[in-house]
Amino acid sequence: MKLFVGLVVSVALFGGAHVLSGGEGQSTAVETASSSTYRLTANGDEAACAVQRGAPVSDGLSRLDVAPDCRKLMPGIERVKFWREQADGSVAFSENGVDPIVTLEVADGDGYESYAPVAPLLALNSDSSN
Repeated sequence: MKLFVGLVVSVALFGGAHVLSGGEGQSTAVETASSSTYRLTANGDEAACAVQRGAPVSDGLSRLDVAPDCRKLMPGIERVKFWREQADGSVAFSENGVDPIVTLEVADGDGYESYAPVAPLLALNSDSSN
């Protein structure tokens, strides 16, 4: 009898937690996150390259595809494979999902602007043509 009561309480707690979380599970996060295409520029230059945020890997971490010609803007950035959203709204690009190569903060208006490294200054804006 105690086993049955324990089972009922466990199911009730699980159901309550599910309701309190809005009924959202891991699959919802994958469904709502979509890939986004951005335009990366350096120092306000007319030269630009494409950056595409891909599928989520884990909480705040997504795949990232950087066009090979981005190397012209900042050598080494073509190795970046991950986009990590920070708690403060900034975004870090990394090769391994942990160590940032470039860190960008939300800019005035639409998009992001790099603050690390200091040079070159990179701007990342949504590519509205996609």
